Amino acid sequence: MTFPHPLMTPVVELALQAGEAILPFWRTGTAVTTKADESPVTAADLAAHHLILAGLTALAPDIPVLSEEDADIPQSVRASWQRWWLVDPLDGTKEFINGSEEFTVNIALIERGQVVFGVVSMPTSGRFYVGGAGLGAWRGDQGAELLAIQVRQAPAAGQAFTVVASRRHSSPEQERLLAGLSASLGPLELANVGSSLKFCLLAEGAADCYPRLAPTSQWDTAAAQGVLEGAGGEVLELSGAPFSYPARESLLNGFFLALPAKAAWREKLLELARA
Repeated sequence: MTFPHPLMTPVVELALQAGEAILPFWRTGTAVTTKADESPVTAADLAAHHLILAGLTALAPDIPVLSEEDADIPQSVRASWQRWWLVDPLDGTKEFINGSEEFTVNIALIERGQVVFGVVSMPTSGRFYVGGAGLGAWRGDQGAELLAIQVRQAPAAGQAFTVVASRRHSSPEQERLLAGLSASLGPLELANVGSSLKFCLLAEGAADCYPRLAPTSQWDTAAAQGVLEGAGGEVLELSGAPFSYPARESLLNGFFLALPAKAAWREKLLELARA
C-alpha cells in the first residue's frame, strides 16, 4: 500500500530500524543513567536516538529534530521552526528496564504546532501504527497486510466502557474523573498499558477514552496523537481546545483527554474533567 503522505513509508521503516537497534539491549541488564529531570536513560535510548537522528536528517535535511535525548534546544531557536520532527526514541524506558514489552519508538511530524502524522512502533513484536488527521490510520504486523483502523463511538452491546489508564501515573484529579465517569456511564473497565500504546488502543477501537490528568512531555504523545486523529479520534485540552505542540519554553504537556471525535459523551467528559 502507498501511504497518502510521502514521508510516511520511510519514517515507518526508520521506526522499525530503531526498534532493531533497541532489542539487543532488552532484558540484558543494560546500565541505567539518571538524567537531570530524574528520568532514566539507557544505551538503548541513545542507540535509537542516533539512528533516528541520522535517518531523519538524511530523509529531510531541512526539517529540524527535537528528540527526548537531544532536547536542550533554546525556545528562541525552536520558535522559528515551521516544521519539525518530535521524537521519543524509546518511550516507556521504565517498562523497558523492567523487561516489559510495552515500550515503543515514537516519531511525529509537526507543522505549526499541529501533528501532521505519527508513527509508533513496538520493537518486541514488529507491530507499528501510523496515521494522521485527514490521512487515515493503519496497523502493520510482520507477515500480514496493513489493517486500516478506526475508533469506536461506543462499546459493543454488553461491553463495559473502557478507560485507558497508566500503571505508573495517576493523580487525585484523574481519580475524581474516573469516579464521575463511572457514576455517569456505569461500571468502567480499566485497561492498563504502557507508553504511547494507550492512544493506539483507542485508535484500533479496543478502548473508549484516555484521560491524562498527570504530567507528560511533548515527545510522549505527539506520534500516537497522529495515529488516533487519523483513526477518527481527537485529543483535547480540558478547555475543549484541540491539543497542540507550540514551541513554548517548557516541553511539558498540559492535561488532556483522548477520545473518539464524535462520541456522544464528549461534553460530559469535558464537564467532569473541569470539575
